[in-house]
Amino acid sequence: MRTNKILIVDDEKNIRMTLTQALEDMDVEIDTAVNGEEALSKLQDGDFGLVLLDLRMPGIDGMQVLDRLSKDRPDVKIIIITAHGTIDAAVDAMKQGAIDFIQKPFTPEEIRDMVSKVIQEETTGEQKNGDYDSCLKLAKKSVEDKHIEAAVEHVKKAISLDSSRAEAFNALGALLEIQGDKLEAQKNYRAAISLDPGYKPAHENLSRSTHANPNAEKNIKFDQKTSY
Repeated sequence: MRTNKILIVDDEKNIRMTLTQALEDMDVEIDTAVNGEEALSKLQDGDFGLVLLDLRMPGIDGMQVLDRLSKDRPDVKIIIITAHGTIDAAVDAMKQGAIDFIQKPFTPEEIRDMVSKVIQEETTGEQKNGDYDSCLKLAKKSVEDKHIEAAVEHVKKAISLDSSRAEAFNALGALLEIQGDKLEAQKNYRAAISLDPGYKPAHENLSRSTHANPNAEKNIKFDQKTSY
C-alpha cells in the first residue's frame, strides 16, 4: 500500500483545490474525484493508500464509498471531511473504519499535519498490535511521565483498535486540551458523548472547557478516576 498516493473526494471544487494546494509541497501523489462514483472507479484502478473523503455528496455519498471500501479495499486509510454539526456521522464513519475526521472549515496546516501523521505511521511500519485497555494504560503512564506526545499516540492507537468506546475519545480530548488545543479537545469530548451519552468524564470536560475558568486545566478528567 502507498499512503503517499492520495485521492481527494469532494463535490466542491474549492475544497478539492484547497486540499490539493495544501498537500502539493509534500512528497505525495494527488488525484481528485468529484463524486462517489468517480472515486470508486479510480480506487478500483489505482493503488491509493489514503483517501480524503467528503461525507455529503450527491449520488453515492461518502458513507456508501466508505462501506464499499471497508469490504473491497480494507487496506486503504480514510480521513473523513465533514461539515460543522455532523459529529455523529463522523463517529459512525470511524466505526466503519475511517481513521480520523476533520471538520470544515479547516486550515491547510491541519490537513498537512493529519496526512503527515498517517504517512509517518505507515513509513515506520507501526503495527496495530496490543489491546485497547493496554494502550490507555500506556497513555496514562506517559502523562504521568509528562510525555504528552507519546500519550497522544497511545490513545490514537486505542481508537484505531476500537473506535466504538468513549474512553479513548475523551482521553484524546483531555490530552489535546493539556496541549492547549481546546477546539479539537471539544470535538473529541462530543465524539465520546455521541458514543456513550452517559459517560460522565466527557460531559464534565465539555462543560468545563466551554466556560471561562482560569483554573480549568486543573480539573481535566482523563477517565473515571483520574484528573489532571
